Amino acid sequence: MNFDELFGHLGQHTVDGLSKGAIYALIALGYTLVYGVLRLINFAHSEVFMVGTFAVLGVWTAFGVENNPPAGQAILFLVLGLIAAAVASGGTALAIERIAYRPLRRKNAPPLIFLITAIGLSLVLVEVFGLLLPDVAGGALPSLFGRARQIVGMPTIIKQETLFQIGGTSITNIQVIVFVSAVVMMAMLDWFINRTRYGRGVRAVAQNPETAALMGVNQERVIMLIFVLGGIMAGAAALLWSMRFGFTQNSIGFVLGLKAFTAAVLGGIGNLRGALVGGLFLGVVEVYGATLFASNWEDVIAFIVLIVVLMFRPTGLLGESLGRARA
Repeated sequence: MNFDELFGHLGQHTVDGLSKGAIYALIALGYTLVYGVLRLINFAHSEVFMVGTFAVLGVWTAFGVENNPPAGQAILFLVLGLIAAAVASGGTALAIERIAYRPLRRKNAPPLIFLITAIGLSLVLVEVFGLLLPDVAGGALPSLFGRARQIVGMPTIIKQETLFQIGGTSITNIQVIVFVSAVVMMAMLDWFINRTRYGRGVRAVAQNPETAALMGVNQERVIMLIFVLGGIMAGAAALLWSMRFGFTQNSIGFVLGLKAFTAAVLGGIGNLRGALVGGLFLGVVEVYGATLFASNWEDVIAFIVLIVVLMFRPTGLLGESLGRARA
């Protein structure tokens, strides 16, 4: 165990973990919104994030983006990427709800059927993108036999540079952008849920759908809203991932989705602020563990932490459900 490396560069590892955990937190919001209202674990949400990364890649490719464009163009490309990812991910999430989950709700299907359907949808989306992903090695034609399931790189929109140093800790522009953007979007979503009329409807349905219906709340619209909101957050996470890590793949959402779900559970699934806390906590713990042991232990440590936390806090770190959130 490399204690010297961990404690010798503790600040640097903490900053790296926070920027990584911020992306987990944004994805986790989709899980926690859907669970808070429907008590449903939407395992297809990881592929909603994956679709967002390909939307970003598609827009940047269509505009012929090259590495390190001028500042004005970089901002324009980031805005276009955000819009494309939000629309693609939000639309995918809404389509999943309308095509798959809505018929099951109308038939009063048991929870296990929803879970199996979510896993099936996840696999379908992974395979569809694996079949249609352009064959990077052989040209621009679609690979109908899955030859192009390799990692696809993205152009560098903003060159990573050190903004300032605190002691021996270097903080880069990418880390600041990722962390601040995630916190701002989380704050906006929290405000929307707790301070607006539509958010009041979401909390009412989460707390008691029958009473909410009697009070005139349209449950179907609320359900559509939470899927779209979760998709938009996943799309924003896709853009931040593209900036920080610069690659995508048809199966990129699998492990990231599991970690985001872990973050949602750690914070208290159904709790928006808990998703942020859980994501940041998980990101930091992962980086600490990878430094202390080895990088290939990173995923193992993340799930060990989940088990340990839930042994002592079964409801997560914050534990308040969406239906009990106070305005």
